[in-house]
Amino acid sequence: MSEILTVGVVTVSDRASRGDYDDISGPAIEAWLKRALVTPFETCVRLVPDERGQIGDAIVELCDIQGCQLVLTTGGTGPAVRDVTPEATLDVADREMPGFGERMRQISLKYVPTAILSRQVGALRGRSLIVNLPGSPRSIAEILDELFEAIPYCIELMDGPIIETDPEVVVAFRPKKKKVTP
Repeated sequence: MSEILTVGVVTVSDRASRGDYDDISGPAIEAWLKRALVTPFETCVRLVPDERGQIGDAIVELCDIQGCQLVLTTGGTGPAVRDVTPEATLDVADREMPGFGERMRQISLKYVPTAILSRQVGALRGRSLIVNLPGSPRSIAEILDELFEAIPYCIELMDGPIIETDPEVVVAFRPKKKKVTP
C-alpha cells in the first residue's frame, strides 16, 4: 500500500494542447483537491488533444508508470465527433465502474438538462480508479462535491492509501464496522 495519494489529472482539449488558450479545467481539479483533501497528495498533470490513442497512453502512463491511485480526466465526454475520452478510457481499462457515470449524470441533472448528453465513465486499471469529469470548472466542482464521497473507500478497497477529507467540502463514506460479540 502506498503511503501518499497520487492523483493523475488529464485535460483533454485540442485547443489547450495547441496553446490556443490556457487549460483551466486541470487546474480546477487540482484546486478542488487542495480544498477537499486533508491527506497529503501529489498530482501528475497531462494535457493531451482529443485523440483516442494519446488519451489512452496518458492514462496508462499515469496508472502503470506514475502509480496514480486516482486518475481524473476532464473534457471530451460529450456527443461531439471529437469527444472520445470515454472510449479511450474503456480501451485501457480492466473493468468498468458504471455507477460513477450514472452518479455524475444524476448530479449534473440538478443543474442542467443537458447532463443527459454526457458520456462520462468510471473504470479500473490495475489498482487505479479512472473517472471522466466534464470540461467546465464549475461542473467539475459540482460533481466532485458529491461524487468524491465514494472515491476514498473505492481506493482503500484496492489497497490504496486512506484518504481523509475536509467535512466542510465532502464527507468520505466508509461503512460502519460490525461489532463482533464473543
